Amino acid sequence: MLRIGLTGGIGSGKSTVAALLAERGAVVVDADRIAREVVEPGTPGLAAVAEAFGPGVLTADGALDRPALAGVVFADPAARARLDGIVHPLVRARAAELVAAAPADAVVVQDVPLLVETGQARSYDLVLVVEADPEIRVRRLVGRGLAEEDARARIASQATDAQRRAVADVVLSNDGDREHLAAQVDRFWTERVAPTLP
Repeated sequence: MLRIGLTGGIGSGKSTVAALLAERGAVVVDADRIAREVVEPGTPGLAAVAEAFGPGVLTADGALDRPALAGVVFADPAARARLDGIVHPLVRARAAELVAAAPADAVVVQDVPLLVETGQARSYDLVLVVEADPEIRVRRLVGRGLAEEDARARIASQATDAQRRAVADVVLSNDGDREHLAAQVDRFWTERVAPTLP
């Protein structure tokens, strides 16, 4: 099994790279998707978040009110650390289950936005970083409906490009169009992945 850690800042294009790798046969384990699953209604994760942050982070029907929770944790590093302490162990446990269920000869890509921040780089055979100019990332996030100020705050709360590059085996630049990115993914697959396949 070849384990690839895929990371990059919010709005850099990680999801696009994950999809391109999946098209080539990789098994993708998406930490963001798992992070949503572990706090769905009825889960121990959601109960723990509600206990830590109060009923104000729940909607009327008992689901997680993401904007309300974001309003609490993005402004307060201690609150964010408390949330991470609840969610990250649950995400890691579920990701480990999914990796263990993959075929023994699989190429497993773990899409981990906070790979650098959580010190996980050494857990992978290869670390693949996607980066894009911060202004391009802000435009992408605003295009997804985030206020510009919130987009900049989220980018600022994550690791820097230099911190990500320090742990990267390969860096993909996503300042251009999808075709430019796809060509880089093809080169990565040909040079770094294909030689390891049976």
